[in-house]
Amino acid sequence: MTTPTGLPGIASYLRIVGRGPKRSRPMSRVEAAEAMAAILAGEALPEQVGALFLVLRHRGETAEEIAGFVDAAKRRLAFRLSRSVDLDWPSYADRHRRQPYFVLSARLVAEAGASVLIHGIAGESQGLAPTRPVIERLGIPNCRDARALDAALGGLGIGYVGLETLCPPLDRLMDLRRILGVRTGVNTMARALNPGEAPAQIVGVFHPPYRALHREAAVLLGQKAAAIFKGGGGEAERNPAKPALIATVRDGAPGEAEWPALVAERAEAGNEVDLDPDIPLKLWTGARVDPVAEAAVVGTAAIALNVAGRAKTPAEAEALARELWARRNRRALAA
Repeated sequence: MTTPTGLPGIASYLRIVGRGPKRSRPMSRVEAAEAMAAILAGEALPEQVGALFLVLRHRGETAEEIAGFVDAAKRRLAFRLSRSVDLDWPSYADRHRRQPYFVLSARLVAEAGASVLIHGIAGESQGLAPTRPVIERLGIPNCRDARALDAALGGLGIGYVGLETLCPPLDRLMDLRRILGVRTGVNTMARALNPGEAPAQIVGVFHPPYRALHREAAVLLGQKAAAIFKGGGGEAERNPAKPALIATVRDGAPGEAEWPALVAERAEAGNEVDLDPDIPLKLWTGARVDPVAEAAVVGTAAIALNVAGRAKTPAEAEALARELWARRNRRALAA
């Protein structure tokens, strides 16, 4: 591809962000969308793609750029849902060093009557604990098309779809983490994708500064409700031994909230030596007892229930989450 400027590929956008401290500037939302559209269409050279994302990583992406990237990616989604989704739950941490107990939290929210769409990447597995084996053991459908996902949401109330199914060219960009050695704006934008257009979203980030970035991007993208916090391993999973500092969106307006710690123990849930994916299932069925992990499940579910509008206050949300945990349908997932 040659642009109207005569430059190849996305060189004109690289000139915007990379011309030095005095002449460079962030891309506008429209420019970012155009750049991402070209990348997803295969019209950018590999060197250009790496250069763009490294420049943005060094400088820090803006909310306008993230929103523009999402705009372009949404136009490339492989399918659209005919059924509405209540809660969007992105899962894009690639190196879990703890059990993904948040999957149990999402299942609790579904049992409360809110439909939940989890979407994400496979993640690395060597000596780690990726999400998908736990998704499988909990009986949550891994959906390959819109029909299967619609059926899962209408049945169990929860479904999972991989990014490689949802948007293959975007999934391929996730490999930049391995090639460049650092995470990029691709990891950030995927969390903001919300492919089911859910009015509520729960987002986990690796580093606290990303809370504000995600919140600003969510507002730009018209997100009605969101809860964004530093979660275990970068997932939307609460550490019950620490207060949860949450960047919020309520009725489209930005805000902040702080939820108190749930347990006195200093250890974080999920720092097990044994990362067998059967462990979360055993916790769900009651075959395993782990008060800290249980608090992580209940505490995460409470945040999700609150942002999804199922409980008005943190106290109400935590009480509802504990009730749901006590009467969860263990047999349905143990089968």
